Parts: sequence; C-alpha cells; structure tokens
Amino acid sequence: MSMGRGLDSFFKDAQQVQTILENKEEAGKTLKVSQIKANPDQARKVFKEEDLKALAQSIEDHGILQPLLVRKVKDHYQIIAGERRFRAAKLAGLKEVPVLIKDLFEEDAATVSLIENIQREDLNPIEEALAFQEMMKTYQLTQEDLAKALSKSRSSIANILRLLKLEEEVQDYLREGKLSFSHGRLLLKIKDPKAQVKKAREIVAQGTSILEAEKSLEKTKNKKKSARKDPYLQDIEDRLSLSLGTKVEVMNRGKVKKIQIEYYSDEDLTRLLEEITGENIDGI
Repeated sequence: MSMGRGLDSFFKDAQQVQTILENKEEAGKTLKVSQIKANPDQARKVFKEEDLKALAQSIEDHGILQPLLVRKVKDHYQIIAGERRFRAAKLAGLKEVPVLIKDLFEEDAATVSLIENIQREDLNPIEEALAFQEMMKTYQLTQEDLAKALSKSRSSIANILRLLKLEEEVQDYLREGKLSFSHGRLLLKIKDPKAQVKKAREIVAQGTSILEAEKSLEKTKNKKKSARKDPYLQDIEDRLSLSLGTKVEVMNRGKVKKIQIEYYSDEDLTRLLEEITGENIDGI
C-alpha cells in the first residue's frame, strides 16, 4: 500500500482495505484467544463495558459473524481489525475465535487499521479526532482533502480536530462518554487550562446539559466583564437601567462609543421612546 501520497492514494488504499476485510479465502481458520494480542498503537482506546456485554451476549447466541483480521508477529498474532469483537469474545468465555490471517508489513497493517477505524461510526470524539489527525499525517492531506475523502464538510473536520486542543483531563471525559462533542466545543471557549478543567469537572459532576452549560458559561463571562468595567461607567449603566427599566450597556471601546439599550417587543420599544423623549406615542 502507498503512504503519504495524497487523496488518490487514500482512495486506492481504502478499496484495498475493503477487499481485504471482505476476503473469505481464509474463512474457517481459528486461533486460540491466548495466541492473540491487541495492537498497542490501535487508535481506539476506550471500550464501553455495557456495549461489550451486549456484544458478548450476541456472540454467545450467534457466534462471531465477522472474523478478526490478524497478522503474525514473532510468537503471537496481532489484531489489525476487530479488537472490540476480541474483547467481547473473551468476555463471553470463548477459547477460540475465527480469524483472517494476513501477511502484512507493520506499515500496511497500520494503514488497514487506520482506514478500518475511520470507517467506523462508534468512535468517541477524541478517537475520531486522533484518527483524522493520523490520516492527515499518513496521507499528507489538508482538512479540505480529508473532508472530501470522508464526505464531510471541512468545518465538521475542523471542529473534531480542535478537540485535541482541550486539556488532557477534559479529553479523557470525552473518551469516557462523560462529556459530549458539544460540551467539548463549548469548553474550547475557556482558554485558561485550570478554568477549563474546573468547568468540565462541574459539568460531569452535575450532569449539566449543553444548554445549561452554555447559560452558565455566558453568566460567568458577563460577571467577569462587569468586574473589569470602570466603576464610573458601571454606575452610569446601573442608573440608566433603573431609569429605563431595561438592561443598558455603555461600550467605551474604540473611536465610536455606544450605549446599548435592550427591548423585548414593539410595546417595550414604544415605552422606551416615551421614557426618553417625554412624549406620548400612540404606536410605531
């Protein structure tokens, strides 16, 4: 398989991987579970216990429908694709599992594993981001190239990759399913590492929804903004807000200064106009 040669190379390799995974020429071969080991460089690191138990029950009832793809490495066989099935098989108490044995070099095995992982839909957000990152490195792709290869928008690729900028503890929460992709995107707005981790812990502990988290973050942001405001301007804002019966913000930045007055309906706008002009207005 070709490595690092761009989008055409990826499409060619993806087709080869599909052929390998569908090849039945080795059908019927089995290996003892004790002969098989996982690949330590596998992109997938987290396997949910409840999912493994469900798959183990299915394996007990119906067996392993798709063989594991493995290669010979010294005194054992290394998994190229199918680690989740392997773990569930052990959980189900199987002593042997069906396999397809492929004579692949380490580089080719890594390519097969990478592409097989990319095509899965049950990766957690961090696993997906790491797989994207590895694919871009392996095939020397831009985000635009990757988007074309996976039939996704460039913005969706960028948003997934940005999760890798989160603090490691926060990434762990996403791996474990304690935080969602949307929570991760929201936490990226917090640039201070300690504050980001603190907020993540709070969301996890309280089971905060994304909407509640957004409101909490905005409230914190507004408090900080108020704390930094000049006491004189804050006093003016408070007096105007009290006088007009609505929120007023004095923006004293840049060449053009502004006073922002909030209103919530046409009737409210009419009321504010009367308050400011001192005139009775029939309607707008």
